[in-house]
Amino acid sequence: MPIVRIDIKKRSDPTFAQRVGKVVYESLKSAINVPDRDNFQILGEHDDNHFVYDPTYLGIERTDDLVIIQITLNEGRSTEQKKLLYKTIADRLNEVLAVRPQDVFISLVEVRKENWSFGNGVAQYAL
Repeated sequence: MPIVRIDIKKRSDPTFAQRVGKVVYESLKSAINVPDRDNFQILGEHDDNHFVYDPTYLGIERTDDLVIIQITLNEGRSTEQKKLLYKTIADRLNEVLAVRPQDVFISLVEVRKENWSFGNGVAQYAL
């Protein structure tokens, strides 16, 4: 049920965004039990003029290696589950791709189940 948007500054490695996506999907599965095959992602790479961030907001030192992740998912997860998801993504991106935890920005957007249509003009999760 989640749809994930990942935005990064354009890099020389054309596979980097896809590899970030794989780490995020595996983290979603392990931290909040997203099922197999429930993987929908939009991967964006941007030039300097189209990737804007504050390098020190909230006292966190960010670099141009910043990875911005927005996850839209069903509402209802606990604060503890969300914290586990944030930590899992940041830790795994650091382990697998050497992304500094300070360069991992995550935003969750929670929606009700009836706000999804996975195709055919049908609200598959509507009760």
